[in-house]
Amino acid sequence: MLSISQELVDKIVSHARADHPDEACGVIAGRGGVPERFIPMENAERSPTFYRFDSLEQLRVWREMDDRDEEPVVIYHSHTATEAYPSRTDVSYASEPDAHYVLVSTREENAVEFRSFRIVDGVITEEEVRFLP
Repeated sequence: MLSISQELVDKIVSHARADHPDEACGVIAGRGGVPERFIPMENAERSPTFYRFDSLEQLRVWREMDDRDEEPVVIYHSHTATEAYPSRTDVSYASEPDAHYVLVSTREENAVEFRSFRIVDGVITEEEVRFLP
């Protein structure tokens, strides 16, 4: 189960809406599996159907997390025209077995579709999300 503050959820959704029609992406860093620090990242692809972290930005962010004794607790991105469910490409890029992979769909302007998954060895498992005040 992913337990995450409503404040962090709002930041993820806001980033996804701001980057629409392109996919948004980023990380929530934390310690001990607790999501704490919102890190929006740039979609190097600038695409409505695909995202990729810029390799230099990713290196900088992962080093910063390491320096702060943090880990990538949540790796998030948006889908702009489809449901919030990992694509084959998403699964192939899932390289953090302990991370929660959050997807937000921005296909409907007035609805929020926010889902979390574990992706380990190519296997997708949806998990419950608990929104904390």
